[in-house]
Amino acid sequence: MKSSVNVTSKLPDVGTTIFSVIGQLSAQHQAINLSQGAPNFPCDPALVEAVSRAMREGYNQYAPMTGWPALKEALAAKVTALYGQHYDPATEVLISGSASQGIYMAITALVNPGDEVIFFEPAFDSYAPVVRLQGGTPVGLKLQFPDYAIDWEALRAALTPRTRMIIINTPHNPSAQVLTSADLAQLAALTRGTDIVVLSDEVYEHILFDGRAHCGMATHPELAQRSVIVSSFGKTFHVTGWRVGYCLAPAELMEELVKVHQFMMYAADTPMQIGFAHYLQRAENYLSLSAFYQQKRDRLVTLLQD
Repeated sequence: MKSSVNVTSKLPDVGTTIFSVIGQLSAQHQAINLSQGAPNFPCDPALVEAVSRAMREGYNQYAPMTGWPALKEALAAKVTALYGQHYDPATEVLISGSASQGIYMAITALVNPGDEVIFFEPAFDSYAPVVRLQGGTPVGLKLQFPDYAIDWEALRAALTPRTRMIIINTPHNPSAQVLTSADLAQLAALTRGTDIVVLSDEVYEHILFDGRAHCGMATHPELAQRSVIVSSFGKTFHVTGWRVGYCLAPAELMEELVKVHQFMMYAADTPMQIGFAHYLQRAENYLSLSAFYQQKRDRLVTLLQD
């Protein structure tokens, strides 16, 4: 059917996401698709049972807007135990419908027309379009082969009075570059005394190899005060189709995120939240993930090395 309505596109140069394009090509050519974080192995049956039990027990209506209280409390306790930063479950933790929604929500809430947002390329493909939708200007800084480390002097040179946000992604997709405590010190020094918000995409926080530690914004008290951290239960627990993520932020920033969240989807899926709250009680369910994925990485390297 041809539309009778003339449409002025807000994103005239944006087509189908590259993930869909590669997915279609891999299916057409029966190729292995390494482009998308969609596991081809099942999740823990105990997690499925926890969600199914919540459904059977009648938890099938809206959850509280900012998330199921027990899940927010479990998440805050986990972050404090692993990274040292305390977030108030009532005012500083928000359960979202995927990390992608969290990213969209944070940019929408905190970026205004004329603001500049710095991010690092190669990057997840939603960052720049979402900035543009808010009337902001995305500023991409290219990471360089082979180590894809952030050039802190280049970042310093890119900062202007219009810089409102810096988007960090650690561990980095797709290069696997991981920030260190020294990197966090550099970022803190560059943003000190400014109103720059750090949007930290940490969806791969538990996929670390060779004993590396996750140096997210919650490990640095100064950066935590200016950061929105976004992560993903779907990525962590191999259930990407469930579409549940979360955001952590100081109360003043979180207040603005909630204003957007309530009109985007109001609340994430209730039975999944209850299942995750139950599943987080056993720390081994997420602490074992690095070793689990390192086995897979090492096998892939062995099979490809020749």
